[in-house]
Amino acid sequence: MHIPKRFFISGTDTDVGKTMVSAILALGLPAAYWKPIQCGNEPASDSQWLASVGVDQKFILPERYNLRNPLSPHRAAELEGVSISLDDFELPKNSAEYVIVEGAGGLMVPLNAKDMVIDLVAKLQLPLLLVARSGLGTINHTVLSIQALHQKEIPLIGVVMNGEPNPANRAAIEHYGKTKVLAEIPPIAQINKDSILQAYNESFGLKSKSSNPAAATT
Repeated sequence: MHIPKRFFISGTDTDVGKTMVSAILALGLPAAYWKPIQCGNEPASDSQWLASVGVDQKFILPERYNLRNPLSPHRAAELEGVSISLDDFELPKNSAEYVIVEGAGGLMVPLNAKDMVIDLVAKLQLPLLLVARSGLGTINHTVLSIQALHQKEIPLIGVVMNGEPNPANRAAIEHYGKTKVLAEIPPIAQINKDSILQAYNESFGLKSKSSNPAAATT
């Protein structure tokens, strides 16, 4: 499996497990983590949650926008009198070998009156890893997301499915989406650094390089 040094993680919808996949890869590869737009900080921001499960704080890069309300970025920004502009985003420099950028919601979530998350991906010129649910509805959402990526000529690394393994849905996504499902991540009963690293080893089949400082416990 080839994982690029810099890549964007987006989902087919909100709450599909993007942050969990980000944590698995951030600890397993290991990698630095950047959430450019955070909407909502209760009970914790995504960056704070990654730190709580063992990603070294120095490899968690500060958000460009940190908005209070757990809403679409365009609305959360509007409520705070903020205007999100693509010109405000540039991939931060970091010493980590890998860098993960996690989006807000799905690809077609609006950032302002004209730009969406997919436009941010294009602006950063990053390949994308798409996170999808394993259950009912995932075929439609995943294939539509893949079509949107093709229209923008954004390279797709592959799909990661979250939830109880569903061989039929996996086969359908690979067939109709003409892509590869790189991993299926079953529910994790107790979430901590050890269980996340175990999920990395089992789901991605790669050896964790835990000697890298990016994987150190905070």
